[in-house]
Amino acid sequence: MPNTQSRRIALCGVLAALGVVLLLAGSALGIGTYAAPMLTCFLLIPALNDYGPATALTQYAATALLGLLLVPDPELSLFYALALGPYPVVRVFLERLRRPVLRRAAKFAWFTLTVAALYALLLLVFAPPGLGAELFGGGVWYLAVLAGMINLAFWLCDRALAALTAAYRLRRRR
Repeated sequence: MPNTQSRRIALCGVLAALGVVLLLAGSALGIGTYAAPMLTCFLLIPALNDYGPATALTQYAATALLGLLLVPDPELSLFYALALGPYPVVRVFLERLRRPVLRRAAKFAWFTLTVAALYALLLLVFAPPGLGAELFGGGVWYLAVLAGMINLAFWLCDRALAALTAAYRLRRRR
């Protein structure tokens, strides 16, 4: 089947809509603050592999904008919009780094900085009730454990993204 412009638009539109549904479902369940954005970022794999980074970023932008407008949980929608949404595209460029240690460090630095910016934006602009007490109520150790757990989840997300990308490429070759 040829890769026409209408096929590209249809695929990205359907995947963007599915991404918004996943973000809404994560918000409705209440436990999907980190899981729903991670699942939604996997939806960029087809657009990224078939059509390139520009198309994947367009799909991401549509999903992020609709998520910010429609999802009632600002933490969840901003977590996708700032941290995990653009990551599959950023990952393609970070994978070009030759040294594995440098590559891993760059991935974790990028993720940690975006999450720090996300929570700074949440606390300073949106100020959801109870978020400051939730983050800083347990002290420094609690914040360090939380940061470690979020980075562990990111590492697992990165591994899953690599495996799903490889499986998608293998499937497309057949």
